[in-house]
Amino acid sequence: MNRRPAPDTPALHRIAAVLLRYPDAAVLAALDDVTAALPAVRDAADRARLAAVAAHLRALPPGEAAERYVAVFDHTRRHCLHLTYYRHGDTRARGMALLALKHTYRQAGHEPPEDELPDFLPLVLEFAALAPEPGHRVLLQCRAGLELLRQSLAERRDPYAPVLDAVCGRLPRPGRRERDTWRRLAAEGPPSEHVGAQRAGTEPFAPPEYLASAQMTPERTAPVPTGPAPAAPAPTAPVLMTPVPTTPAATASGEDR
Repeated sequence: MNRRPAPDTPALHRIAAVLLRYPDAAVLAALDDVTAALPAVRDAADRARLAAVAAHLRALPPGEAAERYVAVFDHTRRHCLHLTYYRHGDTRARGMALLALKHTYRQAGHEPPEDELPDFLPLVLEFAALAPEPGHRVLLQCRAGLELLRQSLAERRDPYAPVLDAVCGRLPRPGRRERDTWRRLAAEGPPSEHVGAQRAGTEPFAPPEYLASAQMTPERTAPVPTGPAPAAPAPTAPVLMTPVPTTPAATASGEDR
């Protein structure tokens, strides 16, 4: 059930991390590196999915690529790239989940950037590429968000959907209880106790076909970044995480603000 990731999964995660970042000049310039890195993804279907998204971004004028990204990921709760929001909303439980993620990154020897929440999907994927075993566990912990995002993008036939298909396809098959949890979250939204005006349950996270279906695909939701995300690294040279210094002061605690 909890099968180990295939050997090429870190390469897939590294490429997906680039493709899901805000398409600024640095990310668009990295598309050549994405193309060069694609042969490292041995599964032909996954390779084709990632290549299609890279080709889509390459074909768009830079301004249009940026506008489309903002329209997809910044203007609706259903396409949130911050994975813990799906399960916890803007509650204290989410704050604890974010602290736990930062601690996981540091335990693996990587310092998450201060200007990004640790549940931001491109950052999670970059971590999974750098530290495959703990990264795989983080993806499993955030699976509800991944699957809900995947479903929502698939329903609207969004060009970014194949990236989520590739990422989710590398995880073990979900059990019935997991699927039931995802359907409940899709129907009810995240828990209450939020900071914003939107109350849980006022906007379903998935279309009726998904709620009635026993099949799995994803969907999304969330509070979201208010500006462009930082530039993504080239697939061959990740730079999102900085190594944690080996001094006792740097490694003694996973706390953060």
